[in-house]
Amino acid sequence: MSDTLLIRGGTVMTVDPHLGDIDTGDVLVEDGRISAVGKDLRADGARLIDASDMIVMPGLVDSHRHLWQSSLHQIAADWTLEQYAERMLGLIGPRFSAEDVHIGNLLGALEALGGGVTTVMDWSHIMNTPEHADAAVQALTDAGIRAVFGYGSPSSPVNTWYEQDVERVAATYFATPDRLLTLALASLGPEFSSLEQTAADIALARRLGVRTSLHVGAGALGAVRAVTRMDEAGLLGPDLIHVHCSTCTDDELRRIARSGGHVSVSPRVEMQMGHGYPATGRLLAAGIGPSLSIDVVSAVGGSMFAEMRGTLEAERGLRNQRALDRGERITELVPTTADVVRMATIEGARTLGLEDRIGSLTPGKQADIVLLRVDLPNLGPVNNLPAAVTLAAGDNVDTVLVAGRVVKAEGRLLGQDTRALHDRACSSRDRVLAGSPFAVVPAV
Repeated sequence: MSDTLLIRGGTVMTVDPHLGDIDTGDVLVEDGRISAVGKDLRADGARLIDASDMIVMPGLVDSHRHLWQSSLHQIAADWTLEQYAERMLGLIGPRFSAEDVHIGNLLGALEALGGGVTTVMDWSHIMNTPEHADAAVQALTDAGIRAVFGYGSPSSPVNTWYEQDVERVAATYFATPDRLLTLALASLGPEFSSLEQTAADIALARRLGVRTSLHVGAGALGAVRAVTRMDEAGLLGPDLIHVHCSTCTDDELRRIARSGGHVSVSPRVEMQMGHGYPATGRLLAAGIGPSLSIDVVSAVGGSMFAEMRGTLEAERGLRNQRALDRGERITELVPTTADVVRMATIEGARTLGLEDRIGSLTPGKQADIVLLRVDLPNLGPVNNLPAAVTLAAGDNVDTVLVAGRVVKAEGRLLGQDTRALHDRACSSRDRVLAGSPFAVVPAV
């Protein structure tokens, strides 16, 4: 018999407009794929997961996270964008060995999985040597997460071996399709490098048939009108992921929309570090469905539930204040909780070019599934399903499946020695911060 798993009796949130939500429904998984969603499904001999008192939903998708910084949790919690660039990228990043990258990536990937994130774009601009790339990819494999590995340079101009090594990594690790890991290019973009380097990055990615992710509209740097210059140079397209866009003009957002490009927003980091106000509402007005991302995990932590709430609060707060300033009354809250759940699932999948594989509980897609406990005091009883999802926390994440494989069950990550990893992360932190102004940290 095929490997068959029946998730039975949960509140099923499919994020599929044709299937909708199912009160007390089942999800049937066969050979790593969703084969059926509905009520009272039968599957003789299947392994059963009792989803009573649980929400069954697609795994969350983070479209931009710097996993390599995970051993430095909280260090950037009070840093501006300029301080982050000077300290993390200029001072600390060059100290990272390949081993440090492996530790950070593994720790960050397990943090993501534990929090219900089954897919992450690892925006890995820490390629100090080719060995750093090998270590980053190995850590993603070791974690068992679905990931888009964004190969990035830590500085511009890039190293002489950079382009050749991207091609090596593509041939070594990504020659086989339908793997959990896929490749993208993480370009610094014209605000942090040059238009010429950006054009070379995009050309390389297109030659390899992968997407390019790049930062635009990042604080005062947005004044260079990067999107406009890229459009005039003929660089825009549906294979680009534009990160932030906070200080892009409305015209630039329309240019991205016309090109079929994608956008990843990180409202919590954007509001902390000074990227400019999150562009969520302006993106929606331009016809772009943004995806959500954590970005600097060393600043805001890795919870996508918190990111959903931050997205809601930022955009609603802005709209409410504008209405007050005009002496008007708000009669409808936008975006809705259902909107941000879509941003954290299907829109994330679409941004990464994976919407045919993940992002909804649609039969035929791979079984990236999360079960949230709602019998805990913070969620139960559920009276508004999408709102409950946005209000969840890590403790609610009971079970996580990636391509049908259970990687977390009964609230515990499987097959991982998290205590040993914590000790390795502490040692890594001490190495990279030794002698720096940031070496005084808690000894835990």
